[in-house]
Amino acid sequence: ESESGNILDNLLSRMEQYANNLESLVEERTADYLEEKRKAEELLYQLLPKSVASQLIKGQSVRAESYDIVTIYFSDIVGFTSLSAQSTPMQVVDLLNDLYTCFDSVIESFDVYKVETIGDAYMVVSGLPVRNGIMNAREIARMSLALLKQVLSFKIRHRPGEQLNLRIGIHTGPCAAGVVGLKMPRYCLFGDTVNTASRMESNGLPLKIHVSTCTKEVLDTFKTFQLELRGEVEMKGKGKMTTYWLLGEQERDSGSTGPVTPTAPSTEVRKETKI
Repeated sequence: ESESGNILDNLLSRMEQYANNLESLVEERTADYLEEKRKAEELLYQLLPKSVASQLIKGQSVRAESYDIVTIYFSDIVGFTSLSAQSTPMQVVDLLNDLYTCFDSVIESFDVYKVETIGDAYMVVSGLPVRNGIMNAREIARMSLALLKQVLSFKIRHRPGEQLNLRIGIHTGPCAAGVVGLKMPRYCLFGDTVNTASRMESNGLPLKIHVSTCTKEVLDTFKTFQLELRGEVEMKGKGKMTTYWLLGEQERDSGSTGPVTPTAPSTEVRKETKI
């Protein structure tokens, strides 16, 4: 009896030890799973707007939506191809990393969403996926002024004496947006507003913010923005368009508080043709 009792005690002890080890292993694996889940969700929040990412995480389908009014920002670096040809690949990577890290920190202060960066091109939108009425034009305008102010003091590491020439274009109008792709989902914008905003940028000038008539009309309702007529510009696929330069913003009563952009040397033309 004593011997059988010892065997039973030993068996129970081993079973208890096994159960404890199993419990510890389950806790460890659960912690690993939760950490990986957190990382995956964090990555999704970086790839997509928060409201869209939250829907996907909850297992809900995200349908494409139409938006009556959004404002889209495009910018690129004038002379980037030439600058890249005269730089090493690592210098180009460092330049873009420094610039976009700077830009990303600036745009956090505004109600905007960074759609994408492709090479030296930077695309931002306001007014979706959360609609904000006509405020999107003001948000993008203020953001553009803030970014231009940063660029004026931005230093290129391997060319500290050279001014980085950013060219900005913005346009306001309707568009559609939705998630495209499964393996690497992207939040994409569609519509003529996207094309026009891109044309505003490509037909602009270095260190200037090129604004469409649609955006100008919305900004005029705030009575705080300083805009200057550029004139008629021939846009590829658009014909002649009357456009403006955004110079800065003033408070109605207490003078200038927004970042007023120092303008590049005068290049204003009342009738201008550019392809």
